[in-house]
Amino acid sequence: MRTFEYPPLPYQPTIPVVLASVAADHGDRDLVVTCREDGSVERISYARANSESATMAARLVSLGVTKGVRVGILAPNGPDFVTAFLAVTRIGAVAVPLNTFLQPAELAWVLRDADIQTVLSTETILGKDMLGRIRAAADGLNSPLRSPVLPQLRHVLPLGPTSARWPAAWPQPVDADFLAACEQTVRPTDDLLVIYTSGSTSHPKGIVHTHGTAITHSRFIAAEHGWCESDRIYVPMVFFWVAGLVFGFLGPFQFGATVLTDHKFEAGHVLRLLEREHATYTTGFPHIGPALVNHPDFATTDLSHLREGYQQVLLPPGRRTDDPSLRVAQLGMTETCSSHTWWPPHEQVPESKRGSLGVSAPGYEHKVIDEDGIEVPNGVTGEICVRGTALLRAMIGKHWHEVVDRDGWLHTKDAGYRDDDGHLYFAGRIDEMIKTSGTNVAPMEVEAELRRLPEVRVAYVVGLPDPERGALVSAAVVLNDGHQASGEELAAACRSRLAAYKVPKRWVILTDTERLPYTTTDKIDKRTLTTLMSEGTLS
Repeated sequence: MRTFEYPPLPYQPTIPVVLASVAADHGDRDLVVTCREDGSVERISYARANSESATMAARLVSLGVTKGVRVGILAPNGPDFVTAFLAVTRIGAVAVPLNTFLQPAELAWVLRDADIQTVLSTETILGKDMLGRIRAAADGLNSPLRSPVLPQLRHVLPLGPTSARWPAAWPQPVDADFLAACEQTVRPTDDLLVIYTSGSTSHPKGIVHTHGTAITHSRFIAAEHGWCESDRIYVPMVFFWVAGLVFGFLGPFQFGATVLTDHKFEAGHVLRLLEREHATYTTGFPHIGPALVNHPDFATTDLSHLREGYQQVLLPPGRRTDDPSLRVAQLGMTETCSSHTWWPPHEQVPESKRGSLGVSAPGYEHKVIDEDGIEVPNGVTGEICVRGTALLRAMIGKHWHEVVDRDGWLHTKDAGYRDDDGHLYFAGRIDEMIKTSGTNVAPMEVEAELRRLPEVRVAYVVGLPDPERGALVSAAVVLNDGHQASGEELAAACRSRLAAYKVPKRWVILTDTERLPYTTTDKIDKRTLTTLMSEGTLS
């Protein structure tokens, strides 16, 4: 059985120590380059991120923000977010990245749940009035700020240029020696951040991770990708969720790499960003690559600097992996600080391991249980459970025994199985499994086969209610440009690779992705998709 371990760290795993190290080694290099919604670009170097975050941190200390105080950050991917995150965490305060899509009532819930004392926010995001949303969430922003709705909130401060009058002003900074003294108190076991889950079925959950956990785990991930100071990595995932912050920012940050990102995904703008900034690596969800390839500007875009990445369709045929379906997509979640399974990203698994999510990541172990909580034999599908050293330190508002079971296992609600060599296989979410005529069908398995068809660009599978079968396996498919196919033709192509009960019985064929419902993290919203297909309104 193959296992992975964390390599020794070259520094103490705290943000002030790491920041000082990378700023000294990579000061002139770009840390983050961001494509704004209008296509313009803003950037911040390692040295400037260090200097500006130090000034902001000194002002926060002067304001009374101290170690352990929770500070909300409401900003899009880019220099404002990076400066605020580093300023908060270098003094031992706890960063709480806020979902920029939250409406006032949702924002109020998170601010109260996390006991946020200070909010740092840009004035607008994608044309939306953020100050107005905070004011509505707090039921007013009088000075001094004393809101019965948010009794812990004391300060709301602007990031970047402003035109409106804000309820508070930045104070003069404390001196450099006092700031350094504050930084020296930060320990690896101290809380680094509270990061919220997407909350697709209920209120989001506030997950607490420490400096040591987030830095150690993200450095391993980045090292295994082979990222280095010369890399310029496209990261379309938002920084207020774990994939963007831990995988997409904290990992590259530790190696002096440059993160290329955007305020909003727009294929034409992204192609220009990748070309102009000489992108060397791409990350992101599977639909990103096809969206770029199908854009009219793709044929004339120079992507010759790309050496690797998750968007294999962007690479010349001779540089793509032989069989992308034999590369591993790790399984991760907010509670496990990103990936909790692992396999080298550029290494194909053997044909016998097709569909593998890898083995347990460093410090993690897994088991698979049935509905009664009994561990099942290898090869049998059940619920995946995980425990280990990079697991969350806490969940806001929950006792530890409410989060994990008595033996420390976190029950993921992911369905899957493990083979005799320790490889894990994902069968979908427990609540997304399709039970048709008494038999379980994993949407992910059917989607993978559909995406292997040359006609298919994007495919999603759901179960639609059916009075006879209980649920009907159904597919929404987006075709590649220049291709045509009917549901009957696609079903016929599937029958040689899927059991008859797994082949979709109902089809929606689309020419683009505009009608598909996505969440704010660019994941498909399966619940809404099921409703649209049931109503017959998706076409």
